Amino acid sequence: MNPLFADLPTTIFETMSSLARDYQAINLGQGFPDDPGPEDVRRKAADVTLNGYNQYPSMMGIPELRKAIAAHYGRFHGLSIDAQSETMVTSGATEALTAAILATIRPGDEVVLFQPLYDSYLPIVRLAGGIPKLVTLRPPNWHFTQTDLDGVFSTKTKAVLVNTPLNPTGTVLPRNLLEMLAAYCVKYDAICISDEVWEHIVFECHEHVPLMTIPGMRERTIKVGSAGKIFSLTGWKIGLVVAAPHLMRVVSKAHQFLTFTTPPNLQAAVAYGLMKETSYFHEMRAGFERSRDRLTQGLRTLGFDVIPSQGTYFLNIDISGLGETDDLDFCKRLVIDYKVAAIPVSAFYAENPIRNVVRLCFAKKDETLDAGLECLARAIKKT
Repeated sequence: MNPLFADLPTTIFETMSSLARDYQAINLGQGFPDDPGPEDVRRKAADVTLNGYNQYPSMMGIPELRKAIAAHYGRFHGLSIDAQSETMVTSGATEALTAAILATIRPGDEVVLFQPLYDSYLPIVRLAGGIPKLVTLRPPNWHFTQTDLDGVFSTKTKAVLVNTPLNPTGTVLPRNLLEMLAAYCVKYDAICISDEVWEHIVFECHEHVPLMTIPGMRERTIKVGSAGKIFSLTGWKIGLVVAAPHLMRVVSKAHQFLTFTTPPNLQAAVAYGLMKETSYFHEMRAGFERSRDRLTQGLRTLGFDVIPSQGTYFLNIDISGLGETDDLDFCKRLVIDYKVAAIPVSAFYAENPIRNVVRLCFAKKDETLDAGLECLARAIKKT
């Protein structure tokens, strides 16, 4: 068997969710909402299933969804996108990222990545024969510096893989850091695979800036979005890809041999959803912000050191003040002894992990958050 996959451990998400099931714990670990998603979007999918076309759709995505992607990003980010040559639909953002990596990387190419990172990045970079060059981000601001970039970019750099807003940190890269990263991409002629699946879940005064909008990046960025994140329908697995034609031509060939296409009923529903009134997206964001504030206030009242969340479904707590030195051990005790599941952030590092930060998901109903806080109250009394 291929050792790249045979030697991979069980993911931390499966481990903690299994423990949550076994111990009937409240799951504040895995990142999915309690809410079933907007009813009108779900009804659209049901209607198309019953009354529409259910055979193979176009490999690139149904025309109405590709047009909706171009219009949506034009409305929210001012991007001028040709739906025919610069958009593609995939079976989830993970598939889109995989296609982008396989299309971009040749054996021996160096790839810049930022850790903590999504767990699919490294295996696929290695599958393509890429050589990872890691920048380590640390709390509380999780920012990189020019010195960090100097240490990883070289004439061998072929691609950069960046995630903003960033899971698990809940941070949004500010424009000045994106401009710094863009300058290195231009200098070293690197392609950027930009994982922007949380683009609509950004709070307060923070702004999501698509890397594609930074000068010099329009022709060298592969932008990946997620309808599952936009509409809280994580099981639908609809990825939204935008790239210049010369990039899209190759990414689409990789997509062709991964999943080829994506359910047409779900595509039609997402096309409908992307064209919803702007107020929907503002209200969705405000709802998550209220949940974030509810959990943040509750945690701080209990005495936890909360690292502020700027976006995503997640916030983090620093457990070093509790005398804890291992986030994995702490999370296992939480789920087994106190019946609440969380995720150790060390699991998102490929090397030299931090051990003092734990991720919690706030995309839950008020009663779920409150029940989780009750469990955490018992835990902190024992520390």
